[in-house]
Amino acid sequence: MGNTVAERGNISAKAIPRLGALPKSIRDAAPPLLFALRMWASVCLALYVAFSLELENPFWAGASAAIVCQPQLGASLRKGWFRMIGTVVGAVMIVVLTAWFPQDRIAFLGLLALWCGVCAFTATVLRNFASYSASLAGYTAAIIAADTLGATGGASTEVFMLAVWRASEISIGIACAGVVLAGTDLGGAQRRLAKSLADLTAEIAGRFLRMLEMAGPNVPDTQTERREFVRRVIALDPVMDQVLGESSHARYQAPTLEKAVHGLFAALVGWRGVATHLSRSRGETDHEATETILRSIPSELASARKPASPARWMADPIGLRRLCDKAVQKLIALPAGTPSLRLLADETAKILAGMMEAFDGLALLVDAREQPAPARDGFRLTVADYLPALVNGARAFVMIGAAELFWVATAWPSGTFSIVIIAVALLLLSPRGDLAYRGAIAFAMVGVGTVLFVAVIKFAVLPAFETFPGFCLALGLFFLPVGFVIAKSQNLAVAVIFSGMAANLMPLLTPTNQMTYDTQQFYNSALAMLVGCGIAPVVFSLLPPLSPELRARRLLAFALRDLRRLATVRQLSISEDWESRLYGRLAALPDNAEPLQRAHLLAALSVGTAIVELRRISALLGIGAELETAIAGVAQGTSALARTRLVRLDHDLASRSGAEWATSLALRARARILVLSEALAQHSAYFDGGGRA
Repeated sequence: MGNTVAERGNISAKAIPRLGALPKSIRDAAPPLLFALRMWASVCLALYVAFSLELENPFWAGASAAIVCQPQLGASLRKGWFRMIGTVVGAVMIVVLTAWFPQDRIAFLGLLALWCGVCAFTATVLRNFASYSASLAGYTAAIIAADTLGATGGASTEVFMLAVWRASEISIGIACAGVVLAGTDLGGAQRRLAKSLADLTAEIAGRFLRMLEMAGPNVPDTQTERREFVRRVIALDPVMDQVLGESSHARYQAPTLEKAVHGLFAALVGWRGVATHLSRSRGETDHEATETILRSIPSELASARKPASPARWMADPIGLRRLCDKAVQKLIALPAGTPSLRLLADETAKILAGMMEAFDGLALLVDAREQPAPARDGFRLTVADYLPALVNGARAFVMIGAAELFWVATAWPSGTFSIVIIAVALLLLSPRGDLAYRGAIAFAMVGVGTVLFVAVIKFAVLPAFETFPGFCLALGLFFLPVGFVIAKSQNLAVAVIFSGMAANLMPLLTPTNQMTYDTQQFYNSALAMLVGCGIAPVVFSLLPPLSPELRARRLLAFALRDLRRLATVRQLSISEDWESRLYGRLAALPDNAEPLQRAHLLAALSVGTAIVELRRISALLGIGAELETAIAGVAQGTSALARTRLVRLDHDLASRSGAEWATSLALRARARILVLSEALAQHSAYFDGGGRA
């Protein structure tokens, strides 16, 4: 008996940690459960409004509510806004096509396929939820057309009213989801972006200062760190879009956030210039120079390596910006007797200037008392490469056209629904690039899972409920676990699959005020969905997107072409435009691109910046002709010749004597020449390449 009691005591002791961990488990499960409840409530509210208004197909309201719901409030609101825009554009377009070709079936179907191709092209060119809006404009037109086409094609004269009904149903779903989500969720995207921005800024500053402290014969190699920072800065873009969805104030100052990201890129370019110089000259003078630079940096910035620094930076970004501004002025005015020290001072000033723009964005995100002046830059669409968009547009046009011809030839009753599913898959997945095929596999799994769930709900659960509250309880059996998995899952593929199931439930369930249980109609619709979902992986395997390797090579070639044009043509408009183009190519670089390819783009940005700065100085020093002769080697792809001419120009500037301002300006020009020469030497294979994809 004693042993039994002891064993029971051990069991109780072992159970204590598990009971103690229970509150944490509940806390971890609460946010996903709340999201599941929000999704369920949004769908039920949308269906209730649509049923009350006696709309023709109320299930589109429920489907839109499910689609719009995202675990992040900003993403939901942003997606809802762009979904409404895409819906209206698609509805207007299908009415226009019907008015142009009311009796010409082939022309109508051909232009519908062409419109979907144009939308696939536009969705690839745009980013984030704007891309989703373009995709939606394409398959909304296909959805409305499917309701108006006869047995084998031919538009209906009732297309205008059908377009109005569909747009109304979808808008109701978006509005209901927005009301539920905004009323129950305060959002956190702004805080998340602020933390990410503060972390990145602090880490860049901390790693750079550590490199300066260790300068000398054993200066650390920071190439890997810088390349990883480039990838992390690029990853800020989707979170920025969520912030724009949550805050109208942030949306008004969106250029400030964009400049904050560009500031981080500029800081990495300055870091690259310092690191390259220190790695190529490891003498004692470099250690003395770095000590001088370190003394010019405020102690508040020097504490960036401490773990709590990002939180302190979020508390006072404006104060830190002022410190950076003073440090920049101090570094620019720093007396320098050598081009090496001048280079270190100017490149460090460039890093701090980039951090100033990041602090402007941080002040906006944390709602600091003193807000930065709103940037007035207009919208500028920068397309890194048109070829992926052209491939995606051509694929959508060909495959949707082929599906339409197959439907016309076979007169399949559910063929229009299959065309809609194919259009949805192609338009949504094409912009995902190398992830499109895996997304198509997930899309096929979504089709199978949705058919099984709908069969159970429609024929085993719903017949037991006759009232709307009972119908909502039946929907809860699906949306609560699915919503919980969407918000809880750390696996992106799993979250995508369950999100697709939530979106596709209503179109297949087709709830109406008077529910019908036609098994033959369900089998036809289920077969059409499975065929459409199954075709998607086949399409992307036969006509795959451009590989990440090819896209990266093309982006590098275009960046080199832009740089050579900058070196050839001396125009202010080109100088102002090329930097934004290069930022766009950096952002478009595939996530699995080689680290060296990111380094090539940073080097190109450094070379171009040096050329622009040298041209500004050359007019004051009267060396314009000599400078253009030197950088002509960059345009010709002969970096060795360019470096030889730059060395000659450097010797000429070193031998000059004159006024103090001219001597100081000549020293700054020599520092820019040093940056340019070292970048060309380090990446000579890239700069001497043909610039072809």
